[in-house]
Amino acid sequence: MMLYTCQASSNLHPLILIPGNGGNQLEAKLTSDYKPSSLYCDKWNPVRKDKEGWFRLWFDPSVLLAPFTKCFAERMTLYYHPDLDDFRNAPGVQTRVPHFGSTQSLLYLDPYLKHITAYMAPLVESLEQIGYVNGKTLFGAPYDFRYGLAAEGHPSHVGSKFLQDLKDLIEKASTSNGGKPVILLSHSLGGLFALQLLNRNPSTWRQKYIKHFIALSAPWGGTVEEMLTFASGNSLEVPLVEPLQVREEQRSSESNLWLMPNPKLFGSQKPLVITPNATYSAYDVAQFLSDIGFPQGVYPYESRILPLTEKLVAPGVPVTCIIGSGVSTPETLFYGENGFDEQPEIVYGDGDGTVNMLSLLALESLWSNEKNQTLKVIKIRGVSHTLILKNDAALEEIIGEISGINSIAEYYVGYRIK
Repeated sequence: MMLYTCQASSNLHPLILIPGNGGNQLEAKLTSDYKPSSLYCDKWNPVRKDKEGWFRLWFDPSVLLAPFTKCFAERMTLYYHPDLDDFRNAPGVQTRVPHFGSTQSLLYLDPYLKHITAYMAPLVESLEQIGYVNGKTLFGAPYDFRYGLAAEGHPSHVGSKFLQDLKDLIEKASTSNGGKPVILLSHSLGGLFALQLLNRNPSTWRQKYIKHFIALSAPWGGTVEEMLTFASGNSLEVPLVEPLQVREEQRSSESNLWLMPNPKLFGSQKPLVITPNATYSAYDVAQFLSDIGFPQGVYPYESRILPLTEKLVAPGVPVTCIIGSGVSTPETLFYGENGFDEQPEIVYGDGDGTVNMLSLLALESLWSNEKNQTLKVIKIRGVSHTLILKNDAALEEIIGEISGINSIAEYYVGYRIK
């Protein structure tokens, strides 16, 4: 662990952490409408609940055991309702996000398994070393990461409520710190939510409340790996989990649709998925969804998600992107005669192991002509998508950036390469 110089708390701008997909705890409660698919999934599971029946849905180690993996998947599954034009939980499953405003649910995905489920704990410890205090100058904005946002004209009840809660937290954090504007520090998917928040509020609000936006490992243009997730399921390196057992749940996630490769960035000429019968580029995602056996995803993708991905608008506040590089990242997927139920052969390219370099650097190309936008990119070689929250070199860069912001340092458009 690196040691950092503590700054006087009066000099610190309040800081809000926004986690990525799967980066905070979720809790669930089963009602009388819940219909288990098997005895294993009945209401007795899990045994550990609070007096009102709430239990930790994510992360719970029972997902590692095959009979319970199915229970986990059916409770995490979302359903798109055409009549509502929105996503909802499975019938009989209520969910909530614990400890909004605090860093508590971001530290460890399971507080009883700290060693193997640490998420933002090393980052928070590093922030505390320079004087940040949870609940005073340091805040967390966990959310239900299964849900995403939708393009204008389409409801997105859960995602929109999170943006409002985040806006309220920003204003509260600023007010309780003498009116100092806030530093937003996001990881992965959290960066997409943060940018949407900034662009959905007027410039006068942004100038008053936002000091700086730091995005770690943000998948601005989606990922090729997401196509693998939809086609064949993705164990996400969780041991003992069979990808096909969680595929339907992963397909149901609104935020996963949001992370499909952006056509504007990936283009129409680059093949992302190749099968004996078809080749798919980022412009063919709708056809791809239909061909893998998920036609119900086509309308939400085309109407709600695709227009949203076309608007990566410069927010007019200073932005720093800190990214990993030099890590093998899926770039093209090859499927054989056995179809999508088998894992593909993969050709790898540059990125952070999850997000392609093209996506990580998207803002640099999209905002190149934005005269009123300050953008800084810091590349750290050999640091993966999640290791960026734990690696000493990465933490040193992150803390150095935050210390510089608090010292009113000068920022520039360009790169720093480690």
